Amino acid sequence: MKRLFFILLLTPLFTLAAPPPPNLEELPEPPPAPAGYDESVDAPEITIIKKGEDTVEEYRMGGELYMQKVTPPHGVPYYLVKESVDGGWAKMDGPGDRIAVPQWVIFRF
Repeated sequence: MKRLFFILLLTPLFTLAAPPPPNLEELPEPPPAPAGYDESVDAPEITIIKKGEDTVEEYRMGGELYMQKVTPPHGVPYYLVKESVDGGWAKMDGPGDRIAVPQWVIFRF
């Protein structure tokens, strides 16, 4: 068992020490972006608001509010994430706490 562990420990060192193959070529430059593509569209709009002693950062994508980061005076922030289109909000304290339940819109009247 110790021998296997020792071999597995040294294997990455031998692969890092190997010289690169001689026939490597540089990658070509990427093509230009298509006409009408705007890179700033993918970035969320962030608005910082002071509500009492709390600092609220509102995250919007395409003008729609989808997340809020609330930082109270004691400094431990929490997030409010939009659960549904109707405006239901869920509190999220950290990664993995929230269970994402699929909520697809099939018909809209």
